[in-house]
Amino acid sequence: MNLTGKVLAITGSDGVLGQSTASVLSGHGARVALLAHAKTPSGAEPAGALHYGGIDLTMEDAARGVMDRIVKDAGRLDGLINVAGGFRWEKLEGGALDVWDAMYRLNLRTAVVSCQAALPHLLRAGGGRIVNVGAMGAAKAAAGMGAYAASKAGVAKLTEALADELKDRGITVNAILPSTLDTPRNRLDMPTADFSRWVAPAAAAEVIAFLVSDAARAVTGALIPVAGRV
Repeated sequence: MNLTGKVLAITGSDGVLGQSTASVLSGHGARVALLAHAKTPSGAEPAGALHYGGIDLTMEDAARGVMDRIVKDAGRLDGLINVAGGFRWEKLEGGALDVWDAMYRLNLRTAVVSCQAALPHLLRAGGGRIVNVGAMGAAKAAAGMGAYAASKAGVAKLTEALADELKDRGITVNAILPSTLDTPRNRLDMPTADFSRWVAPAAAAEVIAFLVSDAARAVTGALIPVAGRV
């Protein structure tokens, strides 16, 4: 896969999947623009990466401002990968409504706001790629997963609706739906699980790389399970 010359923005770049995505896309030749909530770089950024820290992607002005800065610094924007998000497990009985609001803001609002901010630049460039990160768990929610699953189901519907909206304008919109990612936090939370069955973040990132490549130019509106052996 050759991504040479492409400028790709990655939200949530300070997380495990964000870092893996940055590394994989950079390895395929892309220049990555890293959008992080943390103010300072993690030190894991690929060479040549652009870093924009302290960005609250739930805020429209912040998202528009950082997309403008990327285009000013890199000269163009060819794609957006929405990795930013979060997870909370909490049952409805005895739970807090704030958890539902937080999951909406972290998982769905950040994607909506980022897409809106990136669209003018992608359209000006004559086309581009948007890849969202949903979740397989959104298809059927277990106990304690309601707020998270609802927000990720929203990401899936955003993907489908935006793909249809943009299908005649040169922009493809797709989503990956990971099962359990093999991250340090997940290993800590589920210490007795068989980690070999989970999805390596780099493997998920390779699917993202395909979706932003020219090879995927005919794919839009797809919700692609990335399940490993879960």
